[in-house]
Amino acid sequence: MSALPDEELNKKQPDSKSRASVGMRQAIYQSVWRWHFYAGIIFAPFLIILAFSGSVYLFKPQIEGYLYKDMLTLREVGTTKMTPESIIEKTIKAYPDTAVSSITLEDNPKSSYKVSASRNGSSTIMYINPYTGNVLGMMNSDKTFTAFFKKMHSELVIGGTLANRLVELAACWAIIMLLTGLFLWWPRNKAAIWGTVLPRLSKPGSRLFWRDLHAVPAFWISLVLLNIIAGGLPWSGILGVQIDKLANSTNTNTPPFAYSFGAKPESVTVAKDIAEDLPWAAENLPVPASAVGGYIPISINDIVAIADQNDVLKPYTITMPMEETGVFTVSTAHDKPGKNATLHMDQYSGAVLTDVRFSDYGIMAKAISYGITFHEGKLFGFTNQLLGLIACIGLILVAVSSYVMWRKRKPDGKLGAPAKPKSSKVTIGVLIIMLVCGALMPLVGLSILVVLVLDLFILRRIKSLRHWFSV
Repeated sequence: MSALPDEELNKKQPDSKSRASVGMRQAIYQSVWRWHFYAGIIFAPFLIILAFSGSVYLFKPQIEGYLYKDMLTLREVGTTKMTPESIIEKTIKAYPDTAVSSITLEDNPKSSYKVSASRNGSSTIMYINPYTGNVLGMMNSDKTFTAFFKKMHSELVIGGTLANRLVELAACWAIIMLLTGLFLWWPRNKAAIWGTVLPRLSKPGSRLFWRDLHAVPAFWISLVLLNIIAGGLPWSGILGVQIDKLANSTNTNTPPFAYSFGAKPESVTVAKDIAEDLPWAAENLPVPASAVGGYIPISINDIVAIADQNDVLKPYTITMPMEETGVFTVSTAHDKPGKNATLHMDQYSGAVLTDVRFSDYGIMAKAISYGITFHEGKLFGFTNQLLGLIACIGLILVAVSSYVMWRKRKPDGKLGAPAKPKSSKVTIGVLIIMLVCGALMPLVGLSILVVLVLDLFILRRIKSLRHWFSV
């Protein structure tokens, strides 16, 4: 057989540079896939819980409206509402063991007023007919529908700091899984519709079927999920504090000119310690003090008049002073962030000491306010709720399909993790990128360091574990 011409050989045999390039791409893919795999194995169960609880919480207005209809909605609407002062006086007279901490005034004429109170040491929510002052019902504030699913969503029901940190850790890793998943999904060759933007469902039960049920929905919901997760992180225990510090240090939260009188108060007490229904941007505002000097506190009716004069839109909550130097707080975290307001008033003179509106927020606080409202499904009504529900259902589907895929490819006696790339440079390079993510999200960084310690000092030294994890 005659030898092939040089041109033919070049066509049939890729040069060393091409082989090296392909090998490098494959090594990067393997390394990213390995991180994606381990993150999914560990955090998928948590994400299912968060997606389920979040999808239910999205429809809080409709569900609570049905469950507590007799307390939230009035059967008959009167002609004139009682003043808040009269409502509170009548409530305390009917229930002498009650200490009222706040009252929420609604703008809907068919809605009851919500009163937060302490009864026999128990935190209680009372719903009151604003026309008659009669109590329509009351509940322990820790045992409502909202409280249960909020605790599931933020503390996995079990409660406590550890559970809250686990939720934050899962949410942060979800961001990494979405980004690494998009990298793995991204078409390497000519883009095809099937398997990239539409799933191949012709062979139910096959590995290809489950792969597409994992990758394709994840692609479609990735942008929505990233926005939903980002909208919840400002409330997190570790990263949320860092976000708040960043906003304050860059003057992109609430600038000093938002305070009505003089400089920013140097108070160790912040708004979230003493008030309810606060916008996120106002939660850590230092609280001013009322001027003490033998004065008599003004009435709640006076506070309502001041709020109305300052164009605070209902619904808003009035929180009572907790001590003689305390202040009245009028606050509202509106469904439309542009209507947010937080006012602290001297309890004796009614002077507005702090008046913070959306227009006072810095650019970061404004963006976060919109993100939080989107996270809660309030930004654009039912469409926002429906979009959030689709994203949550999609996340559950993605998590379940990943588990099925794993079980199908997992060999006996091994975890079934993707093979470790042969290139140490690629492994180190991807690790550096992960550590950068860890620097931005502290709990992720801590978890990566824990993984590295386990890998170096335990997994590599125990033969059975080394075989199981393929390290």
